[in-house]
Parts: sequence; structure tokens; C-alpha cells
Amino acid sequence: MTTTTPPSGSRPLIGSLSPSRAADFVSCPLRYRFRVVDRLPEPPSAAASRGTLVHTVLERLFDLPSPERTLSAARALVEPAYVQLRAREPAVEELFDGAEALATWLDSARDLLDGYFALEDPTRLAPAARELYVEHVLESGLRLRGYVDRLDAATTAQGVALRVVDYKTGRSPGPAFEASAMFQMRFYALLLWRVRGVIPRELRLYYLGDRTWLRASPDEADLRSTERRITALWAAIERAHRTGDWRATPSRLCSWCDHQSRCPAFGGTPPPLPSPQAAAGLDDGAPPVCEAEG
Repeated sequence: MTTTTPPSGSRPLIGSLSPSRAADFVSCPLRYRFRVVDRLPEPPSAAASRGTLVHTVLERLFDLPSPERTLSAARALVEPAYVQLRAREPAVEELFDGAEALATWLDSARDLLDGYFALEDPTRLAPAARELYVEHVLESGLRLRGYVDRLDAATTAQGVALRVVDYKTGRSPGPAFEASAMFQMRFYALLLWRVRGVIPRELRLYYLGDRTWLRASPDEADLRSTERRITALWAAIERAHRTGDWRATPSRLCSWCDHQSRCPAFGGTPPPLPSPQAAAGLDDGAPPVCEAEG
């Protein structure tokens, strides 16, 4: 399912940005470069693949009639979802050293589903959309895009009320990082506002790893501020393209980065930058199948 605002015929695209890639640049410009400019391949990881698996199960759970959306039904969806994931990405099977390791990993995915059911009752919900792809082109020509895990809608006396829900399979951030975590949700809210003309009433970010959640109720001022932040972020990305200055920003996130061997912070050397022609467009790639993140 896709919601999109087409670009004006007189407004050429200058690039594309998703919440995931925006977060990459904020956390480490060099990682953004490796992923977007160099387009270096990244092998699957157990954590990321589990995140994709759990997102798939939660999407399919709502295909079931409401009374059948039980925890046991969700847990039963895990293995079929893994079989399909393995068929789509054969390298996933190489993550596990034998049947016992795979079984442990599948059980960890089921534990995350336990976490989801601790947060809400899916039998009481009727999502308007799942894995909703949304895009909008700003006046500048920058295309914003992203996948909304779940969109709930209700008709009220004031009109349609929207709730944006996103699942994270990791643990919740500390208080100092909550604002950064909610930036992704405000990014989605901005997209929906620009495309549908409705400001979502609530943003919910579920952390299945420790069964907690964050919420926000944005207003127009919040979303205009988010748009200004995105515009400033894009200006910084354009500046890095012009200057070739893609700086490494070491942090605790480095432990999950696939590019340490190329990173100067770890004694590595980045590959030569692609030619300006190869990097033209500053586009972070075609719409992904899913941007599930752990």
C-alpha cells in the first residue's frame, strides 16, 4: 500500500531521504557514505534478520480475524515467516551453526512477540494500513519517504484521527536519547500530514525488547520544526557530497557497524569516492521492501 504526493512537473528532484538514512547521517556521516554513496553490501545479521522476521509476523497477525489474533497464533507464524525469509535471503541460514542455534534464535523472536502482547491487545484493533509506504516531495525538490509499520485510523466528531505505530525489536533508549528516537516518528507524521492533510493525533514507538513504549502527540509547530530540521540535515549531506568530508563519529553504535575494517577510527581506509556522475542525485536508493529495524 502506498501513499504519495507526486512532484510538481517544474520541480526537479534533488535527492531522497528516509528516516533510517537520516539517522545514519546524524549518528555517523561516514556510515551514511558507505551505505548511500558507496552502496557497500552488508551481510545479514542475526539481530537485523530477527527484526525483519518479527515485523513480518506482526504484519501477518492482522490478516487473521480479530478473535484469532492470539499470542499462540503469533508464535505459530514465526517458523513459516523464517522459511520465507530464508528463501528470499539464503545467507540468513549461514548465521546459525546448526539446528540448536537456529531454534534458540527462533525462540528469541517468539520472546519479542510475548513483549508485543504485553503492550497491547491486537484483538481490539483494526489497522487502516500496515507497512504503508509514504512519500512526499518538499518545495526544495527533496523527496521524503518511509514505511509506516502500522497506521490506525478512527472517525471522531473532529474528523479522522490517525495513530502511527512503529515496532522496535531492541531495548528502549535512555532518557537522553528519547528525543532522537522520536525523530523518526515525527518524520512519518510530517509525511502523513503533507500527503493526507491530517496531523496524526498520536505517535507510538514500541520497544519489544524490554516491553516499554514512547508516545508523542505532535502539533503543527512540531512538524514544521521537524521539516526545518530535515532541511538543515539535507544541507549538511549536500555539503559532505561537495567537500568529500564524510567524518567518522565513533560511538557505542560502532559495535553493530559492518564497516569497521574501512573506518579510520578503527585503523581502516575508506575506498575511493565514486565519481561525481556515479554519485549524482544524492538519492538514498529505491524504496526498500521494508525498513524494519531492531
